[in-house]
Formats: sequence, structure tokens, C-alpha cells
Amino acid sequence: MDIQLGKGVFLIATPALRDPNFCQTVILLCEHGPEGALGIVLNRPTEMNIAEVLPHMPVLEGQAHRVFTGGPVQKDSLLVLYHLNEEVENTQAVIEGVYLGGNTDTLKRILEVPAEEESFRAFMGYSGWGPGQLEQEMQSGSWLIMPAKPQFVFEHSPSGLWAEVLQTFGEDYSMYAHMPIDPSLN
Repeated sequence: MDIQLGKGVFLIATPALRDPNFCQTVILLCEHGPEGALGIVLNRPTEMNIAEVLPHMPVLEGQAHRVFTGGPVQKDSLLVLYHLNEEVENTQAVIEGVYLGGNTDTLKRILEVPAEEESFRAFMGYSGWGPGQLEQEMQSGSWLIMPAKPQFVFEHSPSGLWAEVLQTFGEDYSMYAHMPIDPSLN
């Protein structure tokens, strides 16, 4: 199956990618076009709780929702990925059932009265590439791609996501699935 680079795919860092911003990451590509690309790192949770980022929302008090590092660009801006049954205003569809954006009303509704299977993840920053930059990184062997799946975004443990996804690429990659981020520490 030949998968094309575009919105709605996972970028999976190859074991050779040593950039500390992207080493052992899985990125959901949310936008891709002639102007460049935007993605969200899915497997870098922080110690920060969403109530710390949005203190003006009382509904968040006591919530255990961690904020993730979405990437090295605009680290002080909050982006939210939603798993929704239908698109809501101010969101952009990424893959079926997964939307980027929204507003605090959507977040509040999900926390107060979630419909079945609705959830969200919050990210500070994003990953961005200029025109042609991601294509060059693909040619250099930095990334593997596969169709994105909502369960990997919202249901799987972020700490094991890279290893789990990497193993789907077969035996050649399975042996790297549990390597430490810094192999020299082995």
C-alpha cells in the first residue's frame, strides 16, 4: 500500500532521527500543502495540567488532563485535538472523528456532558515545516508514514506509542521499538 504524505497521516520518527524535538515521536499531520505542513506530537506529555493553562475555566479545576508538548513552534499557544461524533464550529477535520481547534465552549461541554467516545487532548505548541521541508526530511529517511487512527491519538498510552506504532512496520523496525532515546546510555 502506497501512502501519500498529507493531512491525516502519522509521521513516525525513524530510529535514525536524533533531533531532540522529534526523536521517538509520533506526529499527527493536521495540515499539508504548498505552504508547508503543521503537525502535533502525540507522545510527549508534560507535568502540566490543563487547569494551569486555562485557569479562567472553573470546570477544569480538579481535572487530571495533562497538557502535551505538540512541538517546538509557538510553545506558548494551546491547540486542542477533539475526538467528536460530529464537527463543531471553529474546528478543522483532520481525520474522521478527529478535529483540531474549537473553543472553550466545546471543551466545557465535553467535560460536563460528554457524548459517547468524545474526548480531547491539549497541546502547547506544534510542529511546523516550510514549503518542501517535510518532503526533504522524508527523502532523507527521517520519517515513516501510515494512515492516522483515532485510537492511537486518544486511547493508547503516550509513553508506549512510538514503540507500538514502529512495530507495525515489521521486523526491520521491531528491534528498535524499545531502544532508549540516547543509545549511548545502554
